[in-house]
Formats: sequence, C-alpha cells, structure tokens
Amino acid sequence: MAAEEPNAEPALGSRAPEFIKARRALHLSWQVGVFVVGLAVVGAGVVMLPLPGPGWLVIFGGMAIWATEFVWAQLVLRWTKRKVTEATQKALDPRVRRRNIILTSVGLAVIVVLGGIYVWKFGLEMPWNIEQ
Repeated sequence: MAAEEPNAEPALGSRAPEFIKARRALHLSWQVGVFVVGLAVVGAGVVMLPLPGPGWLVIFGGMAIWATEFVWAQLVLRWTKRKVTEATQKALDPRVRRRNIILTSVGLAVIVVLGGIYVWKFGLEMPWNIEQ
C-alpha cells in the first residue's frame, strides 16, 4: 500500500467493512441503517435550532454519519469545511477583527441608548407584582 500525502483527502465512498460490501443485501441494509440514524440525528439538530441546544453541531454530526456511506454527504462536508476554513482565515484578519469590534461596540451603544430612552420615557415596571 502506497503512503498517502499528508494533505491528501481520503477517498470517497463507503467505509463499510469488506464483508458487508461483498454481500449486496447486507450492504443495502447497512446503508439504510446509516441513513436512518443520520436522519434521526439531523432531525434532532433541526429541532434544536429554535430550542436550546447545539442545533448546527448536531446537524453536522448527522451529516458526518451520512458521510460514512454516502458520497454526496462527503462532498457537502468537504465544501462546508472549506468554507469554514476560509471564514476563519478572514475573521482572523486584523482589519476585519477591528471592523467587527467597532460594529459590535456601536451596536451595543445604540441598544443601551435606546434602552435608556425607553426607561426614561416609560419607566421600568416589572410584569409581575412582588407585593401581594
């Protein structure tokens, strides 16, 4: 077996053991099982998007499960990894970081000023009555 290059991407395709791949019915059953488990994990991630929980992380976990058997999922994960790496490199650029810090500071200042105006204009009244 030839040594792979350090940065070479792994080959696409099924990672099922050879004895499973050699038997068509067993391999199809294996793929259906992987698909169902991946679908359950992706579904849980989608449910977690509006609810508390690591929604996107769980969705990508489900995609990783699918990527063990399906080429399309492997290609999606490679594309996603490439885009995340590009975004990380861009975010680490000192000019972009400075811009993001300035925009965040201005946004927070606007929120504080608007909150202060609201409290000054309408007062701060809690929705529950403590004295009952």
